[in-house]
Amino acid sequence: MEVARRAAIEWSVLGVEELRSCGLSDDAILVRTRNGRLHPLHRGVYAVGHANPPLEGWFLAAVKACGPGAVLAGVAAGALWEILEWDWRLPEVLVGGRCAPEHPGIRSHRTTYLPSEDASVRHGIPVTSPLRTLLALAAVLDHRRLRRAVRQAQSLGLVDLPALVARLHGPGPRRGRATLARIVSTGPAPTRSELEDVVLDLLLRGGLAHPDVNVPLWLGSRRVVPDFRWPEARLIVEADGATWHDNRLAREDDAERQALLEAHGERVMRVNWTQAIARPAETFRRVRSAGASMAG
Repeated sequence: MEVARRAAIEWSVLGVEELRSCGLSDDAILVRTRNGRLHPLHRGVYAVGHANPPLEGWFLAAVKACGPGAVLAGVAAGALWEILEWDWRLPEVLVGGRCAPEHPGIRSHRTTYLPSEDASVRHGIPVTSPLRTLLALAAVLDHRRLRRAVRQAQSLGLVDLPALVARLHGPGPRRGRATLARIVSTGPAPTRSELEDVVLDLLLRGGLAHPDVNVPLWLGSRRVVPDFRWPEARLIVEADGATWHDNRLAREDDAERQALLEAHGERVMRVNWTQAIARPAETFRRVRSAGASMAG
């Protein structure tokens, strides 16, 4: 059936016009709603077959409810780009033009500035670009969550430092730019976890030169990605978070990886949560005495 085929590529979510284009009359839509084959999500938008589409389906439903040209924005856009965790607030949708439609369960906003480069598509869902998303997040996130989002976006290759710097001085939302500028001013930091954020900030706050962050090394035919590395000192600092390192297989992999690095002349230091949070001065001195150079 055409409805099922279309729903399969639209996260199980179709608008009334899409249902009509599949050959359903308004009466047929009403009958399918009554017998549970269509489930209203927003005015004019339905889930096909079941009432619980995936998160992407809820996001797409919000965009479809707001009409042509609407894009997912804010925290929902950040979640779709996978640069922060979704916290199940109402999804935000940006609509160009003079007014935004009102829907219960959607935070819709109109904007007079949404150039084509600020709009993108991810997983079939219209969404603000990574750069525009970060500008919007700067206005609503605290420093820690915004820092994680910025660094995660760099880690995923969605944004780079020159583009971030240029956008800081360009058009678009203004609120929160000072916080975003402080984060960007720490330099390229494509970190992959909150512990890496904490360790990097500890090192930079103490005045160490900015290390390479998650820059791959080729050791023979093996590709290894150290967390932090000072190439001139051949010194590596690894952030050992419990999520990735607190099991036997992970520890064995860490040991094998460290042996490989040391066999190629690298020195490896490990920093865990306790050392970074409870003993920062001691941890900094340990890294500094190992030969990490000071900035400047």
